[in-house]
Amino acid sequence: MSQPQFFLQPLAAAICIACYSSTVFAHEQENTTQLAPIVVTAQLNNDANGLIIHADPKQPIQPVPATDGADYLQSIAGFNSIKSGGTNGDVTFRGMFGSRIKILTDGTENLGACPARMDAPTSYIQPESFDRISVIKGPQTVQYANTGSAATVIFEREKPQLEDKHYQGQASVLTGSFGRLDHNVEATVGDSHKYIRLNANRSESNSYKDGDGHSVPSSWERWNTDLALGWTPNDDTWIELTGGKADGEAEYAGREMDGSQFARESLGLRFEKKNITNVIKKIEGQVNYSYNDHVMDNFSLRTPPKMMDHGGMDMGMGHDEMDHGSMKMSGPSAMQVTRRTLNTRLVMTSEWDKLSLITGVDTQQNHHAGSMMNKPLATDMKFHSYGAFGELAYQFNDTYKLVTGGRIDQVKIDALKLNDERKETLPSGFIRLENQHPEHNAKSYVGLGYVERVPDYWELFSTAHGNTGMPTPAFNDLKNEKTLQLDLGYQHEHGAFSSWVSAYAGLINDYILMSYHNHPTSGGHDHGSSFSAGAKNVDATIAGAEAGVGYQFTDTIQADLSAMYAWGENTDTNKPLPQIAPLEARLNVRYVQDKYSLGMLVRTVAKQDRISLNQGNIVGYDMGESAGFTTLALNASYNIQKDLNLAVGVDNVLDKTYTEHLNKAGSSGFGFASNEQFNNTGRNYWARLSMKF
Repeated sequence: MSQPQFFLQPLAAAICIACYSSTVFAHEQENTTQLAPIVVTAQLNNDANGLIIHADPKQPIQPVPATDGADYLQSIAGFNSIKSGGTNGDVTFRGMFGSRIKILTDGTENLGACPARMDAPTSYIQPESFDRISVIKGPQTVQYANTGSAATVIFEREKPQLEDKHYQGQASVLTGSFGRLDHNVEATVGDSHKYIRLNANRSESNSYKDGDGHSVPSSWERWNTDLALGWTPNDDTWIELTGGKADGEAEYAGREMDGSQFARESLGLRFEKKNITNVIKKIEGQVNYSYNDHVMDNFSLRTPPKMMDHGGMDMGMGHDEMDHGSMKMSGPSAMQVTRRTLNTRLVMTSEWDKLSLITGVDTQQNHHAGSMMNKPLATDMKFHSYGAFGELAYQFNDTYKLVTGGRIDQVKIDALKLNDERKETLPSGFIRLENQHPEHNAKSYVGLGYVERVPDYWELFSTAHGNTGMPTPAFNDLKNEKTLQLDLGYQHEHGAFSSWVSAYAGLINDYILMSYHNHPTSGGHDHGSSFSAGAKNVDATIAGAEAGVGYQFTDTIQADLSAMYAWGENTDTNKPLPQIAPLEARLNVRYVQDKYSLGMLVRTVAKQDRISLNQGNIVGYDMGESAGFTTLALNASYNIQKDLNLAVGVDNVLDKTYTEHLNKAGSSGFGFASNEQFNNTGRNYWARLSMKF
């Protein structure tokens, strides 16, 4: 993996400067009380009556602080991850997967390129580089293109505030078991009218060991650098130019190939103009370009398989066949895939008395290309979408608020290899009533949303067939997925006691389901077969909830208990929907003083016996029932001085050997038996030093 050789030097310098700045500033404000930092183990910070969850990605979390976006989201109730190794898992929410979850960074979408989602969108996100994560549950917003039916997740950076001083920033260093070492720096210099901001980070780890002491291939190395130039000529105007580069590599216990390159280049321009008239409060727009260049192979990070003589085995077989197949690959193999994405967005916010209206238009164009074994890249798919939306909120009184919206997307997909195209018109909308009673410290909401989703790149191009079972018609054979979902929630505080719940129930017509079975390879029956996915439409019903209670026993001791459960059924066959994580509960107990805190996290996961054998999604499928497990984690934090914090933790204290239900089966190249899932990390120690300046 290529990366700047000088990368650690500015990181180390920035950390030293941060330490020095923190020390000086602490002496200047010795009389200021600084509360202890908290290691995040549960998310209870809700807006919009519990519908929207906000998280601070700059706070340390347990288990060990995240390597990517999927890692961090797992600390939020409702999220799980399909793991392939130590990093770059593929996130799920309420049992839903892929493009049903909209992943945005600063309002724009950066899609991966791998046909088997080795580089999922969250793979290119380093959470600590952002200031806030927002999760909107269910189809309860229409503000973003091709709206996610399960959830919308937004990673955001806030505009710097430099009125009082001309610089600000923070830095952190994390070290842990199995060679884990992370560096992260954010530094901003400027004044009230202009600024330059740098976000830079690097993370690496060796392969971890499970509770039995067996090594699980899972090493990684990655880096990200993003630069922003901002201009605020007055209080109502903001313009920002951004650019970034990144790369990485990852070893995968659960795949037949590893990721030897995760290169990213991005460029963006955004603006915001406030208080234009008494009615038009804000106009904002942005244009963003990203280029992802991903390489996977079976020789850079592992010993390649030996050549097999099968009378001219076709070396051009698809990655899906190699990755999911029971067939061993014949000798060294590599594949390069790229995706170029251009997003544009223009939004206006208006207000009249008790009425507010957000309207806008957005577009996306992305081109996908690929090649095998150093052959020239060839574009195989072009995607274009154009959308318009309106979202209206009306405040009836201090207690009730109505929010509703609708959007329309026009989508065109060109399948260049098939010399075919697909055009779709996708409507979506929602209506929601919000209720708050300040005198009772209670809030609630109930909303109904509808989304139509066109099959995504992976469902159209990474599957062996569609509804008819023929090899090529998946492109025009799969129907649009249609979701009608009821969402409701409630949260309440009374003295030392607090509680919250978010529940949902939905009907999904033409749900896109993957069924795995043997298909002939591209070389024909004489050359063997592979275990790969065929896609078909079924009707489904889903339901579930996330809930939590908290209690403040004393001024220093607090506890909270949360649980999440997702359920789904294929109503065509009355069988469970596959790849749904089981019931899970988390107990968090904290002891908090002014300068330090102690914490304990108990995570209990039930067995999952609601499975659908050999069915799933693009990344994984149900291989059998999974056993339940319980893990214990401990953490502590200490405020060394003003803006200088130390957090330490031990994950899996009892060194249990366990596997998550959604973990992929281990690669036969690493000696795993067929359908043997790889285990999770054993006992893991970590420490994180962070400072602000």
